[in-house]
Amino acid sequence: MKICYSDLVLITNEIVENVKALIQHGADVVELLMDGDKWDEMEALFPGLTEQLRALDVAYTVHPPAWDINLTSENKAIREASFLEYKKAIEFAGRIQAHHVVIHPGFCFAPPFDKELGKRRAKMYIQQLCEIAKPLNVTLAIENVGYNGTSLFTQEEYEHFLDDVDSSAKYLLDIGHANLNGWDIASVIYQVKDRLAGLHVHDNDGHGDQHLPIGEGTVEWASIFEVLRTEQIVCELVLEYAPGTDLSLLQKGKERLVNELSTTQKAGHISEYGVV
Repeated sequence: MKICYSDLVLITNEIVENVKALIQHGADVVELLMDGDKWDEMEALFPGLTEQLRALDVAYTVHPPAWDINLTSENKAIREASFLEYKKAIEFAGRIQAHHVVIHPGFCFAPPFDKELGKRRAKMYIQQLCEIAKPLNVTLAIENVGYNGTSLFTQEEYEHFLDDVDSSAKYLLDIGHANLNGWDIASVIYQVKDRLAGLHVHDNDGHGDQHLPIGEGTVEWASIFEVLRTEQIVCELVLEYAPGTDLSLLQKGKERLVNELSTTQKAGHISEYGVV
């Protein structure tokens, strides 16, 4: 079982040095978060960085800039700039043969604005991004983002958002965000299992997006592990811990995931999610 570490934990430090540090602490895959001043000159950076990254014994996923980016912004200039940042990230992912690129569909930050319009904008831009990604063999991983009313989607809406979107787009369920919105996380995993690119794995207290290690918050991990085991779901497991977290806790998180998900379930086991 290969486990991915997000370099969010080391954000603002040198990119290649971050990857090396994560490899030393057990990363099989590294998710590169393209935020901070080290990414300021993206186009000039890509050729040399690609060569350095591909020389390391690790695979990659890519997370485009997360701060100040909103595909469904009420400001057209912000929407268009966000789209261009995603386009750059997809092209970079193609260079380093990343497993997927995370896409935030957007946020609705104020009650006067129309979430239905936001969803339509998100779908339009994601369809356009699929057209860029497909020739590069890049998978788009659509993440559930937003809480305290800023999420575009209810649980059911998220589960069906990709129904009429190109198959190059898949789901990336962020467990912490789902917890903040009171979603039945195991049920979401079951509903989207055939189109699930990965999980962002972290915990919180149900009130703030704290990116805590597994077990340090209120997430119901037992039901999550159960559905992953019983449905034999294979997807990217990305430990996405907060900046400054001791890297040894990533190793402990990896060990727990491997131990929990290596448990063999008997054929015919019946769970609340179905029969396998």
